[in-house]
Amino acid sequence: MVSVASKTFLITGVSSGLGRAFAAGALEAGHRVIGTVRRATDAETFAALAPDRAHPLVLDVTDFAAVPAAVEEAQRQVGASVDVLVNNAGYGHEGVLEESSIDDLQRQFAANVYGPVAMIKAVLPGMRERRRGHIVNVTSMGGFITMPGISFYCGSKFALEGISESLSSEVSSFGIRVTALAPGQFRTDWAGRSMDRTRRSIPDYDATMDPIRAARQAKNGRQPGDPAKAAQVLLSLVDAEHPPVRLFLGDDALGLVERKLTAMKAEIDAWDALSRSTSFDT
Repeated sequence: MVSVASKTFLITGVSSGLGRAFAAGALEAGHRVIGTVRRATDAETFAALAPDRAHPLVLDVTDFAAVPAAVEEAQRQVGASVDVLVNNAGYGHEGVLEESSIDDLQRQFAANVYGPVAMIKAVLPGMRERRRGHIVNVTSMGGFITMPGISFYCGSKFALEGISESLSSEVSSFGIRVTALAPGQFRTDWAGRSMDRTRRSIPDYDATMDPIRAARQAKNGRQPGDPAKAAQVLLSLVDAEHPPVRLFLGDDALGLVERKLTAMKAEIDAWDALSRSTSFDT
């Protein structure tokens, strides 16, 4: 039975991975979930999780023109407005930049940046009118730290981090909260069948890229992060009175972020004089 405090979630990409875990956690807590999937068979599977509260929405978030009407119709069918948008759908592209195509880059940004923005634009007018709502953009530790071989992926997540932070300052006065949720390595298929890998072609990159690709594939299925625990974090976020604008998930994410912050501070200090040398003399 749905509790008085139940919310209506719209979660993209609920057929697998973190999206499936987020949806399952929200349903278990008594919330309604509109979950986007790309295949009718996945829609049936999702609806079976909670026939009265799991509402599948067949939608490819990169079909930007279809998003507004699809979201409006989903809210009409559910009979409730979206309280929480979780932009989870996306994928990882692996490939050194020189070997990867502009088409690879465009597809990566379409799924990881433009799709989430289209979803935000579909729910934002209603949230603004009601003066409440929470937008959670699932980014990555790769939206702050970087690794060789995933430059397009990191670029897309850096972009979504920046959009999230700026959007938060635009809508906070309307009672709308925005959080960039940045996971480390979680036990999903992100590094397995879900990853798009560019074929290797330039031998000069073998020494850098081949060990990285092999290690990532070997670790798939043994990542330290538990998706079910990430789902509980999501529920805590949407219940928080003052949720953070950015939250990293996992020891690995925090360790790498702290290491980068230390290195950044050292580099800023080392180049302080040159940084300050551009002002007009007074």
